[in-house]
Amino acid sequence: MPNPIREGWHGWDDYAPFYDWENAQTLGRRDVRFWLGVASRATGAVLELGCGTGRITTPLLRTGCDVVGVDRSVEMLKRAIRRARIPSRKSSIASRFVRADIRALPFRRHTFAAVLAPYGILQSLTRPRDLGRTLASIAAVIRPGGTLAIDLVPDVPRWREYSNHVTFRGRARGAEIMLIESVRQDRVRRLTTFDERYVERRDGRTSERRFSLVFRTLSVEQVRRALARAGFAVEAVLGDYQGRPWDDRSDVWVIIARRAGA
Repeated sequence: MPNPIREGWHGWDDYAPFYDWENAQTLGRRDVRFWLGVASRATGAVLELGCGTGRITTPLLRTGCDVVGVDRSVEMLKRAIRRARIPSRKSSIASRFVRADIRALPFRRHTFAAVLAPYGILQSLTRPRDLGRTLASIAAVIRPGGTLAIDLVPDVPRWREYSNHVTFRGRARGAEIMLIESVRQDRVRRLTTFDERYVERRDGRTSERRFSLVFRTLSVEQVRRALARAGFAVEAVLGDYQGRPWDDRSDVWVIIARRAGA
């Protein structure tokens, strides 16, 4: 009997203390301006899926954007709320961050003019049916004619398998941090598992936190078909955050779609 598939949200509470530190060494802020641009063209409220520690949501709030971020991880949301302590005329900061499962979004129909799905969030859906459920949920809460922007991480299936590799070293929060990583590939299920060991050394003491993150490989064509079934029409497929054309060798795959019924 095959091993059960892990839920894609497992591990993110444990990842939360290290997320910003690692992200600064990988993606950094390369995509923030792109998402600000998408949100600025929306004529109404904006929803960010998988907002994490507020890496995108907080810059949007600072522009005055009417944005709500959702995430499954309580620890990620705590950090997002702390990060975004800026005045808001419309509501408290805490109300801008909602714990929710993206497969069943807890909002009224046609609430949002745009929905953002940055940094491969849809690839945390580890079962094929979950993508359909998520897109159907988005279709319900987005307005007719609203924009859905999706960012895919194309290199997930290309990661070679290895064990106990020191991926990053550095300092954060007054401690020395080392990420020791192992990678496993399930080619049949199209799943990549990252087994993470974060080792912290602070004031002569060493602590370690272990967890696993799972991502599913998605192709542009897969997502295009799923979008069509959910009532979206693809308007553009981009190969970077500056708007260059896509091809399958691009480092980033961005899909811009519009909800039917405008």
